[in-house]
Amino acid sequence: MELRTLRYFVAVAEELHFGRAAARLHMSQPPLSRAIKGLEADVGATLLHRSATGVALTPAGVVLLEEARNVIDQVERARVRVATAAGTATITVGILSDSADPGATRLAAAYRRRYPGVEVRLREADLTDPTCGLPAGSVDIALTRGPFNETGLTVRELRADPVGALLRRDDPLAERADLTLADLSGRRWFQFPAGTDPIWQAYWNGGEPREGPVVRAVQECVQAVLWNGTVGIAPLGHLPSAELTVVPLTDMAPSRVVTAWRRGDTSPLIQSFVQTATSAYRA
Repeated sequence: MELRTLRYFVAVAEELHFGRAAARLHMSQPPLSRAIKGLEADVGATLLHRSATGVALTPAGVVLLEEARNVIDQVERARVRVATAAGTATITVGILSDSADPGATRLAAAYRRRYPGVEVRLREADLTDPTCGLPAGSVDIALTRGPFNETGLTVRELRADPVGALLRRDDPLAERADLTLADLSGRRWFQFPAGTDPIWQAYWNGGEPREGPVVRAVQECVQAVLWNGTVGIAPLGHLPSAELTVVPLTDMAPSRVVTAWRRGDTSPLIQSFVQTATSAYRA
């Protein structure tokens, strides 16, 4: 039973879909399927019920998932302890300026408990750089939101948040149960500066060109809504001011909370952060 195969199994068990797991692992689906079948032969039990829509864990699969996570966690901890002993246990994490996320709070607490010898340095980025300086090498790993240009990066989704229109409470649309993008036609939306990742800009503008004030930080977005009635997009339940409300948008894809790192970076500190983040946001 190889560690790599256990990682493959955990990915399939968490995604409950071979295609999504293969994409997450940056491999094709046939060798992943063969690896899981080999693992089932090795342990002498069926681990997954396969269907056209995905997979489901068998009772044996549930047990192995817990054991596999424990094994992977122990290996990552050992690697980090070695890095700590070698005096190289420092990781720089990039975060967006909007950091009021309970998942991030759980992650910070869990990482301190698991890896007390690791020094975590934070670099806060504004909304013009969703990768938080990752491609330029300013940070080792980013805790951020998608979508953005993922070229040269590995991206792991931690959570998907439904979004809505951020409006003043006295806005005529604020009393609606939900909205569509068509309901916001003709309204002014906040913009990001020229040069901002176009994939990122397009998402927060509902997929089409808009007009409105240029902003760089969450507080600037909030003030644009408060002072000028500008339309913003925000995760549901995200209320940076009591004078604002978020009305669900039924035709916008969720905002993905992700962690991202440079493709091919196998640093034990990176892997320890990814594993801890996945567990913290799953909770």
